[in-house]
Amino acid sequence: MKYAGRLAAVAVVGALSLAACGTDNNAGAGSTSSASASAPAAGNDNGGLSGTINAAGSSAQANAITEWTKNFTATNPGVTLNYQPSGSGAGVQAFIQGTVAFAGSDSALKEDEPAQANARCKTGNAINIPMVTGPVAVVYNLPGVEGLQLSPKTLAGIFNSKITKWDDAAIKADNPSATLPSTPIQAFHRSDESGTSDNFTKFLKATAETDWPHEPAKAWPAEAKGQGSKGSDGIASSVKDTEGAISYVELSYAENSSLQKAKVANGAGEFVELTPENAAKTVETAEIKGTGNDLALSIDYATKTAGAYPIVLVTYEITCEKGLPAEEAKVVKEFLKYTSSDEGQAALKELGYAPLSGTLLTKVRTAVEAIS
Repeated sequence: MKYAGRLAAVAVVGALSLAACGTDNNAGAGSTSSASASAPAAGNDNGGLSGTINAAGSSAQANAITEWTKNFTATNPGVTLNYQPSGSGAGVQAFIQGTVAFAGSDSALKEDEPAQANARCKTGNAINIPMVTGPVAVVYNLPGVEGLQLSPKTLAGIFNSKITKWDDAAIKADNPSATLPSTPIQAFHRSDESGTSDNFTKFLKATAETDWPHEPAKAWPAEAKGQGSKGSDGIASSVKDTEGAISYVELSYAENSSLQKAKVANGAGEFVELTPENAAKTVETAEIKGTGNDLALSIDYATKTAGAYPIVLVTYEITCEKGLPAEEAKVVKEFLKYTSSDEGQAALKELGYAPLSGTLLTKVRTAVEAIS
């Protein structure tokens, strides 16, 4: 079921209340630490949760936030959640400046950001809580060419402006049975600072360093050139409207716009179709590099796991473990308990996201319970 929820600037009003900490996304009433889908919402347990929460950041998780808020509102009408999908970089800065209670970011805090975020929390530390797994689709607009296959080396050449025609020898080598046109390649990238760009360039650097000499970053490297579009919506629209276009965008946006999706080779050289299940195989091998309840992950973009789709991003909800105003902390905690519940997880799978599971999900729920 494709969820039409593309957002450029959205204030999502929703009731928030939950009980359980958890995985990558979700919807449904809150739950206990076991995240039972049938557990009552926290608002029903405590006489009614209420308050207004402002949040901002990742546009990759905007469809997830919309769905969660809709479901959460049904059981917690006293809560209002305003989420602005302004991009990961803007969301992190808003959190550091204290204007939002939590930020959605497609990459964990890094460089000087942890120190600034900890200072904002005052009495505690900021923590990265993975909540949404968003497979990143390589989307293209090439009428008559279905099932396109692209290796990391070829992708690096395309996005580094070295491969400029669709019938280039490198693309032919990846697709020996395809009839490729000589159409010029129009490579689009995010013009705003984006966690999606950060993860996509991490993938290119990890798997095709010779052909992608640029360092991974939220901001697209100017040396790579190409054409910029703002936000996930902007990327999807640009590809849909431009013959010969190629770009990268979260699976939910690719499906909402009915875009063609390429198969991408993993570390074993296997060209893998993008499905939530195949993307989840890559996330399952991720290492936790944070300490305590800080669950920053290290993803193996060169995974050789059979059937694993290698380009994934994890959206983190970044908030204070301790340090938010008491009432604000209560609402944030209950909302995140809901998003990590089994019901929330199940709802997101229908939107093109890959639910978290296993040990990581357990750790996410523990981290959410620690918010105070």
